[in-house]
Amino acid sequence: MKQNMKNFFVDKLEYNHHSNQQLISLIEGTPLAYTDRAKSLIGHTLNAQNIWNHRIVGKKPTQSTWETFDIDELSGLNDKNHAMSNVIVGQFDLRTLIDYKNSSGESFSNSVENILYHIINHSTYHRGQLMTELKQNGATPLSTDYIFYHRK
Repeated sequence: MKQNMKNFFVDKLEYNHHSNQQLISLIEGTPLAYTDRAKSLIGHTLNAQNIWNHRIVGKKPTQSTWETFDIDELSGLNDKNHAMSNVIVGQFDLRTLIDYKNSSGESFSNSVENILYHIINHSTYHRGQLMTELKQNGATPLSTDYIFYHRK
């Protein structure tokens, strides 16, 4: 069962990376839709994964929660996050409890598997918000639903 859970997260993290990259490509192709709100949403999505990855490995995050980025930085950040998440899946027991402090300084403890699931769920939520923002500013909408990812 342990390996099955690792495979589960490898698949979901690949979906997460792919879906983020689809939106990044849409932004690259429709730069006028990259409004301040869009910058904030994609930045927060990428930053959150960076922050959670670093919490798991016990290091200080390299990005802040609402930091924004130029279009040409997004793909590289997405790739780095994905690579780090995959290392975590490969090297950690997913049931390991991680002690951390949230952005308000409150202490919490969650398992690696719950944190990884949160990363994916959180990203999905903000991709929906981002797609709405991009569509309202001229981008052609696309679907990043999980089932479409597997309909190759």
